[in-house]
Amino acid sequence: MGSNFLVTGGAGFIGSFLCRSLIADGHSVIVIDNLSTGDVKNVPKAAQFIQGSCENEGDLMRLKDKKFEAIFHLAGQSSGEISFDNPILDMDANVKSTLVLLKYAKETGCKKFIYASSMSVYGDPISLPVHEEMETKPKSFYAVGKLASENYLRIYNQFEIKTVILRLFNVYGEGQNLNNLRQGMASIYLAQALKSGKILVKGTSNRFRDFIHVDDVVAAFRKAEDESIPSGVYNVCRGEKVTVDEILTIINNNICKPAEIYFAPGTPGDQFGIYGSTDHFEKVFGLKSEISFIQGMKSMVKWAETKFK
Repeated sequence: MGSNFLVTGGAGFIGSFLCRSLIADGHSVIVIDNLSTGDVKNVPKAAQFIQGSCENEGDLMRLKDKKFEAIFHLAGQSSGEISFDNPILDMDANVKSTLVLLKYAKETGCKKFIYASSMSVYGDPISLPVHEEMETKPKSFYAVGKLASENYLRIYNQFEIKTVILRLFNVYGEGQNLNNLRQGMASIYLAQALKSGKILVKGTSNRFRDFIHVDDVVAAFRKAEDESIPSGVYNVCRGEKVTVDEILTIINNNICKPAEIYFAPGTPGDQFGIYGSTDHFEKVFGLKSEISFIQGMKSMVKWAETKFK
């Protein structure tokens, strides 16, 4: 018999993939999403959908009679750049929402809370790859909010709620929002190339990231449900450095007509370069990333080209 799960942000990119995986395994899913960046079309028909904001306790009252095996909290503002537009809105979406949901979990007896954090909490690290015990120095309001939420989650451990924090690195793949040109490095470049034949790069081409395919990320969220996974913080990444120059080359090598590339100054709070250690995650979760960046981007390009025909 399946379990009941709450997925916040289930109309978004990662959240909708997670919902489909849970439903495929016979579980019941309720989605709450304010549709600020998600699309109701992404929510599987078998899921119950509530349009609302997690930071609004009134919206959560619609769940007051529900019991969940676990809460997957993926909702929130997800761009470091955008967080500079309205830091208070970012705080509400990313910090207040976590606190409201944790209070709800405590009041309803939900014993598992699985949180989508971010590699942005590390800032510009003094050494690479970054591991979970390293000092955190957030550079954006978004990253500060993610780190604050992590600390609130740790405090809620004392109320016998297991809290699994997944620090997601750069997630990409088919289904990513190609209309949002302020979040998702690979998807931004790909969308620009297919829409206009030009790519505007904000910052230098020697910056680098650690890209992880959405399928590998969903596998991490699903494993986090498991009783064997203790509360804690885990990097979800491939442990590989991919430069902006390499991303641009892969895109141009796989689209019909290579795009022209232009450069502009970087954005506030942007990290220069980061990639993560997978050691702790692989040891505890017993999982390894299955999809290389080249393989994943080739598939993503094929999918994206169908969207612009």
